Amino acid sequence: MFSEEIALRRLANQQVAQPTFTHPSEVVAWLGAVQAQDYLGALWAVGLRIPGATEQTVEQALADRTIIRTWPMRGTIHFVAAADVRWMLELLAPRVIKRARSRHAGLGLDEQVIAASAEVIIRAIEGGKQLTRNAIYQLLEQAGIATASSRGLHILLRLAHDRLICFGARQGKQPTFALLDEWVPDAKSLPQDEALARLALRYFSGHGPATLQDFMWWSGLTTKEARAGLSALEGQIERACIGELEYYFAHDLPDPPSNARDAFLLPPYDEFLVAYRDRSAALDPQYNTLIVPGGNGIFNPIVVIGGRVLGTWKRVLKGSSVTITFSPFETFSTTQASALRPVAERYSQFVGKRPVVEI
Repeated sequence: MFSEEIALRRLANQQVAQPTFTHPSEVVAWLGAVQAQDYLGALWAVGLRIPGATEQTVEQALADRTIIRTWPMRGTIHFVAAADVRWMLELLAPRVIKRARSRHAGLGLDEQVIAASAEVIIRAIEGGKQLTRNAIYQLLEQAGIATASSRGLHILLRLAHDRLICFGARQGKQPTFALLDEWVPDAKSLPQDEALARLALRYFSGHGPATLQDFMWWSGLTTKEARAGLSALEGQIERACIGELEYYFAHDLPDPPSNARDAFLLPPYDEFLVAYRDRSAALDPQYNTLIVPGGNGIFNPIVVIGGRVLGTWKRVLKGSSVTITFSPFETFSTTQASALRPVAERYSQFVGKRPVVEI
């Protein structure tokens, strides 16, 4: 394997270039988790990996509770498969809680406040009910628990990390929260060693070729924990030295796409880019600030051609149409521009709109 193959093989392995699954939960389980703080972008992150999928396809999986939206790792919202949500939170959330202690202390959020908040929320939503964030904040305020200055959000985060709540169904455009035990009652725990091994297998199978450092970045695990998970996979994955780095991947790693000029529109925070500590296989570092303006952690949607990130794109919905505007790092060639039109049409089908393409 050559270094220039890494991004192309990831495109195939991540189901972008060569999708093999038919249900959203299969995609999410294969990848281990799909970053999902940008809700509409996350729907596309899953949908683009399933031939013919629409927004309704993915939202139905959320409604059916085969995909769960919560904060399993790095304090960031992800989609995870329903069967994985409990063991993943048990494994990864404690470190996020520990890192948040100083922030919580500055906000006056001690264990007593968290426990009181949990009591208020349990009383409000137990029995299968769901409430929006603002409705929960109102109840907390009525109970004398302040939610201003991001206190409310940190309370919800902590209770999600404690496996008390998760996102429920949407009310219009507003997310709701439900009790995790009621929303996914069959989610199982795992012993820590099994959880580490399973997480490592999911990552390197679904994201490979990838390094140990990539896995640590994605999961938030310590070096010791990540190595333990990797060591448990002896005989289950392959490894290869590419340049000066050691990469790990599944035995049946797909071949690179046959047409290296294929184009793809990926949403912000797509696993193809965000899931790696070192993103240089797909993105020239000189363009980092165009993907994450200001280095503030907010990712733009990306245009990928031939395994390389060559620009950004945005959409504007208006009536029955969706206008898709491309912003290349450098001028697209005629061939590249032609390759973008069918993928823009695929996105328009996903959202159920007529495409208007601007390059």
